[in-house]
Amino acid sequence: MTVGELLRGVALKSTLPPELARAQARGVEYDSRKVGEGDLFFAFEGKKHDGRRFAHEAIERGAAAVVSESARPEGFPHPWMEAEHGRRALALAARNLYGDATSQLAVTGITGTNGKTTTTYLADSILRAAGKKTALIGTIEYLLAGRPLSSINTTPESLDLYRLFAELAREGGTHVTMEASSHALALGRVHGVPFHTAVFTNLTRDHLDFHQTMEAYFEAKRLLFHNRDAAPPQYAALNRDDRWAPRIEPEAETRVIWYGLSAEADVRAENIESGFDGLRFDVVAEGARTRLTSPLLGKINVYNILAAFAVGMAHGVDREAIVRGVEACRAVPGRFERIEEGQPFLVVVDYAHTDDALRNVIVAARTLEPRRLITLFGCGGDRDRAKRPLMGEAAGSGSDFVVLTSDNPRSEDPLSIINDALVGLRRYDTPHRVEPNREAAIRLALSEANQGDFVLIAGKGHETRQVLKDGTIPFDDREVAQRLLRGFGYSKDAT
Repeated sequence: MTVGELLRGVALKSTLPPELARAQARGVEYDSRKVGEGDLFFAFEGKKHDGRRFAHEAIERGAAAVVSESARPEGFPHPWMEAEHGRRALALAARNLYGDATSQLAVTGITGTNGKTTTTYLADSILRAAGKKTALIGTIEYLLAGRPLSSINTTPESLDLYRLFAELAREGGTHVTMEASSHALALGRVHGVPFHTAVFTNLTRDHLDFHQTMEAYFEAKRLLFHNRDAAPPQYAALNRDDRWAPRIEPEAETRVIWYGLSAEADVRAENIESGFDGLRFDVVAEGARTRLTSPLLGKINVYNILAAFAVGMAHGVDREAIVRGVEACRAVPGRFERIEEGQPFLVVVDYAHTDDALRNVIVAARTLEPRRLITLFGCGGDRDRAKRPLMGEAAGSGSDFVVLTSDNPRSEDPLSIINDALVGLRRYDTPHRVEPNREAAIRLALSEANQGDFVLIAGKGHETRQVLKDGTIPFDDREVAQRLLRGFGYSKDAT
């Protein structure tokens, strides 16, 4: 493939020299350490590293040219091409390189503030129940034909994404289900990806340290349905009960499936039963009624199941396979995940790290009618400070007892973060304790619980480390809770 063929469709700031356009190129890379003879090296400016610093190294390794949004550095004598948008350029080059793979795959993208991960797992489970060979790409892990791969970002860089597509296609795979984060959409990591189905779960306050405003955050999400340099999605599954969803306004070619609890939804839930053993409800769609049973806890998962049901419909999966897929998805790591060591109270770990997500999981916990609800939470450092008192309000308004602790304080003082959250928490008379050490805080929350109580450990979910000012330490809420419960003398193996 020539350089010109690799850069087909890429918006450059100047005309590609004919001799360079005709030159043979092996592939593309954005990591200078992986560059080989004849590659195009894409140099991005980032918060921590400027890829232009590695341009000389890339050339020494055999790069044919450098592509960047920025101008050629003074004194750099090698081929340098300025693109209008660096990551969009990489995405189109990757598609040109691996384009045949996407023609064999039906890709589903799921975006929204809450519910992306669980909906992704459910949709993938439904597709696998229908006999499809799939890939799952998300926050927790990447799975390729059932094989786990390391997960770096919720949504990989476009080049890594297309490599996954190509590998799945080589193995005879047919379907990809992936989370599309607002960062990835705004930065252009999924630019030009031909989505078969696009899903919008909801929109609440999050990531404003990056997007600055809710409007900008929403516009990033909306890009999934209005992806430049790709055909619009064939299907869009939208949450009828979310106030932002009508503003998505998919293209005329896209068939919209509305899901939710309202009577106007195309896919809606009725006769919901929620208990400690999971969910049971009817799904009404296309004039038919389907009874579903799910081991997932809490009414918050009704919406996730409905979204996944709509994905199954979009891909032509029959109702029996959808039912099997939902039933087979027994747990999603760190998403309302039950921790069981034989204790006489319920312990759940959840990733809720925004005020709306925390409020939703508290409401879900309340629907299970515990004797008391004990909520442990913290707020992340180096992130949107304005949501901290809102999280305090959410915990204080819905809980019987609150333990306020650290999440990932990063470079900030944990006590300063806690004080921000206390502003909201103290607007209520809810009894509470402050314990900056997260393990000690989990011990405190568990020791406070009695028979019939519900302990909600919120914020970190599936994460397996805690980011502190002086470094990163191993820390998994689930493992810590299990160890502490065993230390209290509980055992799930006890007879």
